[in-house]
Amino acid sequence: MEERARSCLLRSKDNLEQEIKVSYLMDHMVSDGILTNDEEARVLNKPTRREQAAALLEVLLMKDNRAYISFYNALVRESYGDLANLLHSGLPLLSPVGKRSFADRVSPSVQAILSEGGVPQRPVVFVSRPALLNLIREKLYRLKNTPGWVTVFGMAGSGKSVMAAEAVRDHALIKECFPGGVHWLSVGQCERADLLVRMQSLCFRLEQGQSSDTSQRPPCSVEEAKERLRFLMHRRFPRSLLILDDVWDSFALRSFDIQCRVLLTTRNRSLADSVSGEKFEVPVESGLDEKKALEILALYVSGKPQKLPEEARSIVSECKGSPLVVSLIGALLREFPDCWSYYLRQLQEKQFKLIRKSSSYDYEALDQAMNASLQVLEPKHRDLYRDLSVMQKYIKVPAKDGYLFFFFLSVLSVLWGLESEEVEDVLQEFVNKSLLFRDCNQRPYHYYLHDLQRDFLVEQNRDQIELHKKMIHQYQQFYNKRPPSSGDIDCLYWYRFLPYHMAKAGLSKELYSLMFSLDWVTEKAQIMGSAHLINDYVEYGEILDEENSEVRLQFQEFLSLNGHHLEQRPFPDIVQLALSQPVCSEVYRQALMQAQKRASRGQLCLDLVNKNNQGSLSRLVVHPQQGSVYYACFSFLCANPRSLSLWSAEQGTLIREFGEEHEEQINHCQFTNTGRRVLLATCSNDKCTNTKLWNPNKPTSQNTMFGHMEPVNHCCFSPNDAYLATSSSDGTLKLFGVSSANEWKSIDVNGFFPESDDEIKAIVKCSTWSADGSRIICAARNTVFVFDVKTSDMLLEMKTSRLSTVQYCHACPNSSLLAVALSHYTVEVHKKNTECNGHLSWVHCVQFSPDASLLLSSSSDQTIRLWETDRVHTSSAAALKRDSDVLFSHSDVTIVAPDSRNQLQVWTGSAGAILFESEELPSRIRCTCISRSASFVALGTEDGTVQVLRVPSGKTLSKLTGHTRTVHHCQFTDDGETLLTSSEDTTVRVWKWRTGECLVLEGHKEPVRRFHLSNSSSSSHLFSWSFDGTLKVWDLNRGHMLQDLECHKGAVLSCDVSSDGHLFATTSADRTAKVWNSASWEMNFLLKGHKDCVRSCRFSWNNKRLVTGDDNGEIRLWSMLDGALLKICSRDTKDSMDSFHGGWVTDLHFSPDNRVLVSTGGYIKWWSTETGEALQTFYTMGANLKKIHVSPDFTTFVTVDSIGILYVLKKVEGGSL
Repeated sequence: MEERARSCLLRSKDNLEQEIKVSYLMDHMVSDGILTNDEEARVLNKPTRREQAAALLEVLLMKDNRAYISFYNALVRESYGDLANLLHSGLPLLSPVGKRSFADRVSPSVQAILSEGGVPQRPVVFVSRPALLNLIREKLYRLKNTPGWVTVFGMAGSGKSVMAAEAVRDHALIKECFPGGVHWLSVGQCERADLLVRMQSLCFRLEQGQSSDTSQRPPCSVEEAKERLRFLMHRRFPRSLLILDDVWDSFALRSFDIQCRVLLTTRNRSLADSVSGEKFEVPVESGLDEKKALEILALYVSGKPQKLPEEARSIVSECKGSPLVVSLIGALLREFPDCWSYYLRQLQEKQFKLIRKSSSYDYEALDQAMNASLQVLEPKHRDLYRDLSVMQKYIKVPAKDGYLFFFFLSVLSVLWGLESEEVEDVLQEFVNKSLLFRDCNQRPYHYYLHDLQRDFLVEQNRDQIELHKKMIHQYQQFYNKRPPSSGDIDCLYWYRFLPYHMAKAGLSKELYSLMFSLDWVTEKAQIMGSAHLINDYVEYGEILDEENSEVRLQFQEFLSLNGHHLEQRPFPDIVQLALSQPVCSEVYRQALMQAQKRASRGQLCLDLVNKNNQGSLSRLVVHPQQGSVYYACFSFLCANPRSLSLWSAEQGTLIREFGEEHEEQINHCQFTNTGRRVLLATCSNDKCTNTKLWNPNKPTSQNTMFGHMEPVNHCCFSPNDAYLATSSSDGTLKLFGVSSANEWKSIDVNGFFPESDDEIKAIVKCSTWSADGSRIICAARNTVFVFDVKTSDMLLEMKTSRLSTVQYCHACPNSSLLAVALSHYTVEVHKKNTECNGHLSWVHCVQFSPDASLLLSSSSDQTIRLWETDRVHTSSAAALKRDSDVLFSHSDVTIVAPDSRNQLQVWTGSAGAILFESEELPSRIRCTCISRSASFVALGTEDGTVQVLRVPSGKTLSKLTGHTRTVHHCQFTDDGETLLTSSEDTTVRVWKWRTGECLVLEGHKEPVRRFHLSNSSSSSHLFSWSFDGTLKVWDLNRGHMLQDLECHKGAVLSCDVSSDGHLFATTSADRTAKVWNSASWEMNFLLKGHKDCVRSCRFSWNNKRLVTGDDNGEIRLWSMLDGALLKICSRDTKDSMDSFHGGWVTDLHFSPDNRVLVSTGGYIKWWSTETGEALQTFYTMGANLKKIHVSPDFTTFVTVDSIGILYVLKKVEGGSL
């Protein structure tokens, strides 16, 4: 017994044992030959009814599928309908031989009854559908004791008539329910006169065998024939079944409303509404599954399903398993067995007329059979139904027999110009005639069109330009030039397919206006995401390029680079994203106009004014899923944890599921490189059987490669597919012969790490072959090794930083380029000295396109990036470091920052022109500052040296030594004559830098990362804090320590002093903030509530509020009147970096009016201090922003991100272009 049937029986065991009386059920099962007399006796020997039921079930579980079906039928016959329903989902599918032998158990007397009643013989080629048969029989058993109607309905060619005839080939059914006989009448589409002829024929058949004196003349009218049939069925055949096949209209059906038992086949589900009596329905699925359809084709050509050509599977797929189409084509192939490709092509080209009659079917060709359903519609409704062909295949809903295409009511309401209630009435008529399907489980109802019907409609309406124009005209009339509301789910169709209809209608101007609109991009991206939009610009590129190819590329590039932002929720501000586009871009022009309008209404937008200084980064960024992306490639196979599935890249359909032979997780799979012999390799975490070769045409593996005793992380074929390289956690790289599956070479990579021991081996992450196959390259720990394939000698060793690990490597298939993915967020391309920066977390995978023009990378930041290898930064290009300082002077801005070459750069102006660039320093620059006059800059280095340089000459004015370790922070006093520095050596130094005089402030026990200089008219106080949990206050005029406060149990991370000097605040790793009184040095408030380290704080300018930010990305506003929490500024959910702010909140600033707050984390956000709501967000290319510099008027903002890009943002002012 199948596992599904067995499980269903076990699940229902308790209900069955409690309800059934086994003696009645076993009578049927003995009659079916399922139970022996001995088995029946053993069951009945049990003392109680429940024990008898349990014993029967135990016997059944030891038998095959036939026992399950016999038991199910017995339940139906004995009126255990509710119990039968429990078992219905587990009904097994028998083999054709099994089905035939089981179904053919019909006694000669019953066979005679069916023949006399005109029931058609089983087709020459027949494959049963047991679930459907059982359902029809179950309904027929309902007519055992009462007249009524069983309606079997479905679309053209779904097999209704064949299944109706097969259902009555059941000895028990005839014996128990219809001992008076079964009478078949084919009704079809007929006029009144034709109907009378059919009824006369039936009367004549029923009157056969009567004595001549009672024989009557034929009835002269339909009404007379109806009464004659009523008499015959009630008096002569009181317990018989009348089968009316292929009934089309209610008049014909009412002619047989004579209070008898009727089985009805029709395309019109609602026909039975016109007659009286009990009614039961059986829907017939419109197609067979692939297995059954292939069985039919195999029987027609006298072959085996597995031996059929590949075209057979394509034919079944193309016709969606339609029994009619499969049978028609099968019969044609029996006569022309070499024409598989020809008939497949006719199906694909919708040449339904050429798929012609080859049996007793009523219609000459497939198109006639499908057209017959349309002809019974009213002319007006017929036109409306044909309109459905213009609608794009919106949602493909998989069905057992093909696909269904889903329509929204509101779309049809617009297309047809009808009210929604009128639309539902029309659709109901289509449903009743099996021209549409309806899902009653949805509210409002969902309606579906089978794609075989849609293909027929498209073939009937080949010139659809006018239909598409009608669609656009109706849309414009209905929405009156304003898009549908994004809150309405029915708008999805328009946002997805409006460009399609415009393009098909030839309305190019309307398409330009739509696609070159930032408003359309905003609405569609919010509803559909960026992928659909990018596809639109590609799909309709030729049409759009006729208007302006540059604008099309501008919109496409904008979406490609910002697509990952558009997948975020809450949805980002597209206008703000577009303000980062080049000034010459149409996207930027439209965004600026909208931003200026917003600014006039008091809304906030920021313009990136130094756009020209941003280097070329990735070409495409996508956000495919929530969670890390561990692998990405240009084409792929899908692997589940332990099994494989092969999919069609063109159609997205499942081709094959392979057997589950791996016991542990599959780590990698790869096809051969050439097309001579396609093989698939897989590797897994299994101990021994961890590497397998598969033939894609077979469900089981072809070979297993033995050698590794630990998990195999990666496998790859050599360029000529002769060898397979495997990389394992056992520390080795092995090469296997593909033909023999034998190990050829083994390289002990672990041996190249002397510090490794037997317990902790160097894991070989992956391997890749050089283009000519002479070298094999692998990655382990922080090293990439290159080996000679023939000799196994190591040719090259490339190490990264000891703080980084190599996650993946890939060699270009046609050049010497090698890409390496690293844990420190970077991709390196060797032989090109190139770095790809932009990921915000570990890079797990990297792969070249076949021509090496593109590079794909995936990361834990949940994104996949596509890079143009010729345009990414070279390692010699300078990137700024985040240790910057900025001076705002009137409308000008001066920026000082070190770069990746360890040179100091000074930039001036909003556009970011380089004013000065120093020579490369021997020790890394760790901090910088600029004097108020902008005449001097200072820098501190890792070796403790401090230098003061003149701007713009770059002349060194002073070199100060004294710190013994890294200098973390430096700052000029207002007059520029004194320089303050703090260091890893736990001291703060006060320098008269012109003379070299130095005052050392000692007392901290841990490094001093920052300090705060507070100036007043009478004195200058310095606040310094440290990881030792203390804060110290110094009098700079006298050099004395004024106060030594043990503030926190954890490290002090930040401090701020109120503008009036009365209060100061400290924040700590202990998750608290404290507010102190500057006069008494007592704590005023202890601020609790943060769930992580409190990293930053700032007083408002009016000193009434304090804002704090933590490492969880949360920002809190506190009242300085009583220390109460006022607001929490935070997203509703965490972002892709598992934070509420893309990372730690590192810096905070209030606007002069205290109404707006700006914060930095993984990106920059502006907040309303009144509501706590975000006003604007600016996404930088990199992340982990260290600080932001804000102009006094709160209109200019400057920062540097983690990949060295400088951002100068200006608040957009209201106005017009």
